[in-house]
Amino acid sequence: MIRRLTLVGLGLLGGSIARAARAEGLAAEIAAVGRDAARLEPARADGAIDVATTDLAEGLRGAELCVLCTPVATLRAVLPEVWRAAPGGCVVTDVGSTKAAIVALAQRLHDTRPVPFVGSHPMAGSEQSGYAAARPDLFRGALVIVTPTDRVEPAHAKRVVEFWEALGARVTEMDPEHHDRAVAAVSHLPHLVADALVAAVLGMDPGFLDVAGAGFRDTTRIAAASPRVWREIFQENGEALAGALAAFRRALGDLERLVATGAADAVEAELDRIRLARAGMGRPAR
Repeated sequence: MIRRLTLVGLGLLGGSIARAARAEGLAAEIAAVGRDAARLEPARADGAIDVATTDLAEGLRGAELCVLCTPVATLRAVLPEVWRAAPGGCVVTDVGSTKAAIVALAQRLHDTRPVPFVGSHPMAGSEQSGYAAARPDLFRGALVIVTPTDRVEPAHAKRVVEFWEALGARVTEMDPEHHDRAVAAVSHLPHLVADALVAAVLGMDPGFLDVAGAGFRDTTRIAAASPRVWREIFQENGEALAGALAAFRRALGDLERLVATGAADAVEAELDRIRLARAGMGRPAR
């Protein structure tokens, strides 16, 4: 039981953590810190949180675990403030979709004060945003990547891992730089490609969207997400995203050239190779 769990930011992820932690009885008290008190009120009214405040020091008072749930660009701005206000013994983690920059900042701040920080990234979300979209089962079965460094005590990393596991998540560890390259490939690139697919159709004939079926809708669902959030993610992980885009262009070019040859057997063989790789996603390696 966590005496006080403090969430900085209460949108989709922060709200889902609050609802899940409440449902699982993980914290005696849940506090949420936000810039707008009115936006925190629905969570206090429905019992997901006990304390709603715009004062970071008040929200962190007595906290044993703090989860930073703001957009990635805001994370780096708020972390020094959290560092100064966190009580002794409070473990800090986050939900940012990029890790290298925030972990590097935490290591610099660690030289001024030894606050335990363990980077986290839940691979869970929705094209919807805000507390209204939050749900207690968002992390159940989802993968959470944690990125502890050699400055993190094993006990602190274990506490963060156990917290996510208590919310129903599967947890793996990864180096922050490797994490950023991996999510550029499997998260940030697909989002940019979904945006490009919609833009391509708009460039051909916007009316084509009127006949789009489930395949197009499923493939481009994430293009309906918050433009501000994804603009920030693209900027924060620009270098790794550029590498992923280069690999995508090569793959697309290879497929384009293969289709242009008219070699049916070769096209089918390549599509089957890709199909098998996709079908094996999530299965343990032999």
